[in-house]
Amino acid sequence: MASSSPVRHAWRVLLGLLLVTGVLFGINAAGVYVFGKSSWAPELALDLQGGTQIVLQAETEEGNPPSAEQLDQAASIIRQRVDASGVAEADITTEGGRNIVVQIPGVADEQTRERITSSAQLEFRAVLATTAATTSFVGDDGNETPYPSPDPSLEATPTAEPTDGSDLNWATPKLQAEFLAYDCANPDNPTNVPSEQPMIACDETGQEKFLLGPAELDGTAIDDAASGRDPQNGAWLVQLTMNPDGADKFGKVSTRLNQNRIDGLSPRDQFAFVLDGVVISAPRMNGVILDGRPSISGSFTQESATTLADQLKYGALPLSFTVQSSDTVSATLGTQQLQIGLIAGLIGLILVAIYSLIVYRALGTVIIASIAVMGVLTYIVICILAWRLGFRLSLAGVAGLIVSIGFTADSFIVYFERIRDELRDGKSITSAVEDGWGRAKRTIYISKSINILAALVLYILADSTVKGFAFTLGLTTIIDVFIFVIFTHPVMQLLARTRFFGGGHKLSGLDPEALGAVYRNRSQFREVATASAGRGARNSRSRGEAERRQTIAERKRAEALAGDRPTNAGSEGDA
Repeated sequence: MASSSPVRHAWRVLLGLLLVTGVLFGINAAGVYVFGKSSWAPELALDLQGGTQIVLQAETEEGNPPSAEQLDQAASIIRQRVDASGVAEADITTEGGRNIVVQIPGVADEQTRERITSSAQLEFRAVLATTAATTSFVGDDGNETPYPSPDPSLEATPTAEPTDGSDLNWATPKLQAEFLAYDCANPDNPTNVPSEQPMIACDETGQEKFLLGPAELDGTAIDDAASGRDPQNGAWLVQLTMNPDGADKFGKVSTRLNQNRIDGLSPRDQFAFVLDGVVISAPRMNGVILDGRPSISGSFTQESATTLADQLKYGALPLSFTVQSSDTVSATLGTQQLQIGLIAGLIGLILVAIYSLIVYRALGTVIIASIAVMGVLTYIVICILAWRLGFRLSLAGVAGLIVSIGFTADSFIVYFERIRDELRDGKSITSAVEDGWGRAKRTIYISKSINILAALVLYILADSTVKGFAFTLGLTTIIDVFIFVIFTHPVMQLLARTRFFGGGHKLSGLDPEALGAVYRNRSQFREVATASAGRGARNSRSRGEAERRQTIAERKRAEALAGDRPTNAGSEGDA
């Protein structure tokens, strides 16, 4: 009954592996057939399949060329935005002192384009007036009449110096006329109004327009932003965390707007979050906020709240951008290089298979089967990661997969050599499998931990072109350990109890005699007398194998014992 316990355990573990594999395939099937966002083939990166190229031209308020530091900072923020959803393998570079070139694998959807092109220049402006987004009024005759274009002679300078951002002196006669005639549907509306001047803006739907005071804070006041649900009504919102300077300024603004609410000065109790010239939210101030943690609420969905939080979390760009071009680019390496990489991987697999069969004979089939199972799991996991995290397989990633073949085979070789060592010590095959497992797994866990640590450091510190290599190397290392535990060892437990492997067949790779298992303990040899010269030669080779594996202390002890033996040493060895 005790001998069957490892067998039952092995079958349960293999059944668990089958269940895990089924779950992974089920998840990807749901992505393919239910959500329509996954695929049964891994997504390829820009260097293998081409993609979308967007060229952004930087603009400053003064119209001067941006500094190299500003351009590099903007490129870094855009790269963080693109990578926020996963390993996208995007290529983002600066060009010509004014442009940023963004290359994305595949066809970029509208959300991705918006994430890239939006400058996320967030401004906090007090609301002076608001009205429906109309450009006409109903006159005394009952007819709808368009508001006239502002007369150039209207006064454009405040008659009195405004005292704060909510002061109505900002609303000059000319600005009021422009506000009434402002058309939210006009694509030429300015979005880059100087922060020290009042402005006119519309909400995201184009249904309401606002007359706003000058900017009192900007996006640089924000340390962090995260999307979440309002605990009271469950609506999506964006929670901001301001730096100390921003929290101090916002505390003063909230104090003023809250007082306007108490005095009934609507809509001057409102403040607007203006993102690139669009009012994304204009809430009323319901209290004084001194902790620097305001929330942006409105008609957010989970997707729009997450997108905005990502834009603000990675900082307000120091520049505004216009899209110079948006084109589809061909692969820089293409199908031929992918085929070369796959052929290299196939050659590596064949060489590992040949080596395994030569050195370990039938036992080598366990290595081949383990690598095959690992390949299936790695493939389906990469498909799922492409759907859930935006992972794309680059040529560097393919290289990581090829390198992992050798690392994977190394795990099994360590295990099999441990089993062989136990057999040389005179143990049975079933005991050697269990004892070899106990000794090998510690070595393998330490080795794989180092591999994972190296992949993690490489992923964090290396250039984006190398991240794919580090990612696939780390991923396959984790799967390697998983396969080693729930496939290789259980299979060996079952094979050790078969007649072919458990009986130590010559072709099994577990033949104790061929491995040199000719001594009873680590200092006393068992010499076999035989009339067959061929058998004697083979025993001599086995003794030589055992002698070579002795430590110095064991050899000296054996020599001392041999010196004390009587002349009938051979019969003593057979006792």
